[in-house]
Amino acid sequence: LIHYIMTNIPHATPTDIPLIRSLALPTFSNTYRSILSAEQLDYMLDMMYSEESLHRQFAEGHHYLLAFVDDEAVGYVSYNREAALLYHLQKIYVLPSRQGEGIGKCLFDAACAAVAAECPGASIELNVNRNNPALHFYERMGMTRLRSGDFDIGNGFFMNDYIMGLRL
Repeated sequence: LIHYIMTNIPHATPTDIPLIRSLALPTFSNTYRSILSAEQLDYMLDMMYSEESLHRQFAEGHHYLLAFVDDEAVGYVSYNREAALLYHLQKIYVLPSRQGEGIGKCLFDAACAAVAAECPGASIELNVNRNNPALHFYERMGMTRLRSGDFDIGNGFFMNDYIMGLRL
């Protein structure tokens, strides 16, 4: 049973990069430690969450939303525009200790609302590891599996994902 909580979800700025990084390590590691090798986990953390990478993401138009409960940062979501009517949900993570409280749904809904406000009629897609238990979360949010792929992310590593989509 999920109980919903009041969550404050402001847009992040580059000044929030240290906070994003502090949330990324426990959430990303908890999500993938049973799916990916330690080497791939380290590689992906550096690739996506180094200070340089996060600054580049903001410069390239990625939007981050942060979830706060009682002034404690508990999760984040990021998305970016990929085409005229297509956005990509890049990341959505909630601290392991706060999962199951409805925070992920709040983040998902906030990202969808922001995209719909910016671009009425858009669709949003995301990649989710085929072995990630969050797959069922996205299905509950109304997303459907569109296709699958094995994506070379460098250093000999691949992301084995479903691409899921939702028209807003």
